[in-house]
Amino acid sequence: MQRHTLPRRAGKKSRRPDLFWALLSVAAVVILIITAINLYALINGSAASLRYFGLGFLVGTDWVPNPPEGPPLLGALPAIYGSVVTTLIALLLAVPISLGVALFQAELSPRRLRTPSIFLIELLAAVPSVVYGLWGLFVLVPFMRDHVNTQLKTWLGFLPLFSGPTNGLGMLTAGVILAIMIIPYGSSVMREVIAVVPRSQREGSLALGATRWEMIRTSVIPYARTGIIAAIVLALGRAIGETMAVTMVIGNVARISPSLFLPAETIPSVIANEFTEVAGNDLYLSALFELGLILFAIAFLMNLAGRILITRLRFTGGSDRIA
Repeated sequence: MQRHTLPRRAGKKSRRPDLFWALLSVAAVVILIITAINLYALINGSAASLRYFGLGFLVGTDWVPNPPEGPPLLGALPAIYGSVVTTLIALLLAVPISLGVALFQAELSPRRLRTPSIFLIELLAAVPSVVYGLWGLFVLVPFMRDHVNTQLKTWLGFLPLFSGPTNGLGMLTAGVILAIMIIPYGSSVMREVIAVVPRSQREGSLALGATRWEMIRTSVIPYARTGIIAAIVLALGRAIGETMAVTMVIGNVARISPSLFLPAETIPSVIANEFTEVAGNDLYLSALFELGLILFAIAFLMNLAGRILITRLRFTGGSDRIA
């Protein structure tokens, strides 16, 4: 006996995709609206500082919001310098470790170790930044002071980067704690990208006589490099805006120095330290808003550069071409 099925009503079938498309469109518009509101608030809040200091705010090196006489002396260059240097240190330390962790978990780890290692790495991402800051202040700072900084000064003290007092508080310590914080983000994305590399890529390389390391180097990494760059951009955005952990270990001194041992400050640390001290000083408050606007612009430009690089790699066959 043949079973007769009722025909589906075309109206419901056509409405469901339309509803899904509408929800996605609303979500995309909401994100744009939130970004526009944030940008408007930053521009509006920093209007007084933009009018008073002009472009001199970007290159000024003094930070005296309440001088005994005269107008405030406020410049963002030390904070910008500290943010860039600590972020570069974090990336130099975290990217190789993240890539190594991702390759181990996706390619080399035994199955019984893979899940526990993934859980432990992702657990680092769930630790609040203030906890990292406390750990950095009471554990990392003494360790850097007594072991790392002293050894670097002994062997490389002739370089300006490793000169000066080694009290533990400084840009190097801030960069190290930032690296620890962004490793889970970078390794998680890299691991997922490496895991989706087609099995045929690996088998083809091994069939041609490549060792396991040669297979990873010539087949897996080139295929996944677009995603690896995306992971680096994600880690970069996480590092440039970190506040509490960096504030507790960087020393918070408005200074531009080549030495990585000396205390400095970042844009988020300045805002976090001084936002509660601006009562009655509108220009001071506006300068802090302008620091936030600068941080927004830096993050936007870095993400834009990463997106352009990823697009160019795709256009030239980045993840599809095996070097």
